[in-house]
Amino acid sequence: MRFRLAALALLALAGLARADDAVLRVGDQRGNARALMEAAGVLADLPYRLDWSEFPAAAPLLEALNAGAIDAGGVGDAPFTFAAAAGVPVKAYLAFRNRQDGLAILVAKDSPIRTVADLKGKSIATNRGSIGHQVVLAALEEAGLPASAVTLRFLPPADAKIALASGSVDAWATWEPYTSTAELAGLARVVRDGNGITPGLSFAVASDAALTTKRAQLADFGRRLVAARDWALKDPAPYAAVWSKLIGLPEAVPLRWFARAQYRAVPIDEAVIADEQRNIDLYVRSGLIPQARAPKAAAILDRSFEPGAAAVR
Repeated sequence: MRFRLAALALLALAGLARADDAVLRVGDQRGNARALMEAAGVLADLPYRLDWSEFPAAAPLLEALNAGAIDAGGVGDAPFTFAAAAGVPVKAYLAFRNRQDGLAILVAKDSPIRTVADLKGKSIATNRGSIGHQVVLAALEEAGLPASAVTLRFLPPADAKIALASGSVDAWATWEPYTSTAELAGLARVVRDGNGITPGLSFAVASDAALTTKRAQLADFGRRLVAARDWALKDPAPYAAVWSKLIGLPEAVPLRWFARAQYRAVPIDEAVIADEQRNIDLYVRSGLIPQARAPKAAAILDRSFEPGAAAVR
């Protein structure tokens, strides 16, 4: 009997060890969540191992999630919508809102383009399915122009920046930190930002598999991420200092970005669902998502995590 009890105890200890050795693989964009959470000091005493992977944009992050290389990550509403429509097994489990000053259509400082209407017949570089793509479509609709009024060149941010600087495109639709970097360097100016025409949503997303098998880790990570966002909202300077060292850009870039973005966690409520549905409808109207493949917003937003504590209900 003593041998059996000892064996059971060893099995229990082995189970705890396996739980402690659990890994949450998180995709990050340009040091965003990682720098934030390290600066806020919320990553101490993790009951699991956290493996970070760095991506230049949301599209490759979501491709990695689709391939099973990562479990979760942070993305904007536009690439999340495209991924869900393409059949990627992903859902958003936390939502954040922010001002959209840094989501913008940029032109060269000396460009004659002053309004969205001036973009008619011009070329715009952006990532396909990105929030940059989203702001172009929304700005064209606002100006009463069809999506076909411009020529889109789908380029990653580094190539798009070069294309604008060389004059091979007329405009660049991008997001942070690229917008602040270009503005502070005197390389570009904003023709239209996303305020008033895009909802300013971003999400913490996870694969369907991770939402099933790693709910405890996702809930804990989400709680820490929300706490870090709340901390940075009060004073972005410490976050900017850590981000600057991690990414290698001047502190002025993240300070400009964070101060005007004002990221904050929000519940996945009816307002968030309605805004996400408007994103889906925009892409259907633009012909980018076939109606037959368009998801329903409520089906791709997981409301079982509380944003304040990220606890599973």
